[in-house]
Amino acid sequence: MNYHFRQALLAMRGNVTATLATLMTMTLTLLMLGFVLLLTLNVNRTLSQLESQVEVAAFLGADAQDEALLAQVRALPQVTQATLVTSEQVLTEMTQDSPYTRDAAALVGNPFPDTLRLRVSRVQDSRTVAAAVSALPGVDDVEYGAGYVDPTVKTLMAVRGAGYALVGLLLLGTLFNILNAVRVAMYARRDEISVMRLLGATRGFIRMPHVIEGLLVGVLAATLSLAILVPSYLGLARRVQQLAPVFPVVQDAGTLVPLLGGVALLGVLIGLLGSLFATRRYLLELE
Repeated sequence: MNYHFRQALLAMRGNVTATLATLMTMTLTLLMLGFVLLLTLNVNRTLSQLESQVEVAAFLGADAQDEALLAQVRALPQVTQATLVTSEQVLTEMTQDSPYTRDAAALVGNPFPDTLRLRVSRVQDSRTVAAAVSALPGVDDVEYGAGYVDPTVKTLMAVRGAGYALVGLLLLGTLFNILNAVRVAMYARRDEISVMRLLGATRGFIRMPHVIEGLLVGVLAATLSLAILVPSYLGLARRVQQLAPVFPVVQDAGTLVPLLGGVALLGVLIGLLGSLFATRRYLLELE
């Protein structure tokens, strides 16, 4: 094993340009992957918070069959909870925020209609549920905060999709760089490999230094990416909490450690699997 390790270091030193290019690309890829995963984690938590706060309100007419409508909306697959709030209950709630509301109601009557309040399984379903409920007889109007819910959901989904696409491209670029680096290293040693084959060296023996090389590059890339990503994210998270405390930024170690550990492990696996594939393929070419 010491021989293979020394040969791997010699190969890395003899092919510095390709090794550094692969290392930089892998580090950049893991940084972007970690950033996208952390961003997605925060996006999902924000969507979960929106789902817990977004409410579809259906305002009923005076001749509406309240209980029948309640049963109909509860039958919708996207609806997780539905409650009927009478006009008197709505007036009581409004009075808590504005004590003068009841005095005004005493003069002109209760202006608030009976209301169905609905919770949906996903915040993206708000528009669908609102459209379905508004078509029911006896429903005068439906409100679900379309002015901020729809743009927010579209923006969050677009950011997440763009991040995934970018990471996919970077992963492909990293694999191609690893293949190219191993191919150059093995081509430079083609005469030595031919002699080793004549002396009876097995494919595994010949491939081992290059596999170790890919593994070392993966470990270095994972270490560098975490060394940059962790302090950068924690500093940004503290800044966001100071400027916009309403956003539920993830900072607990129990959630971050497994995710960041997975990013590091992925870097090691990319280096290992990429070198395994490359050595197998290009050793056949040299033979």
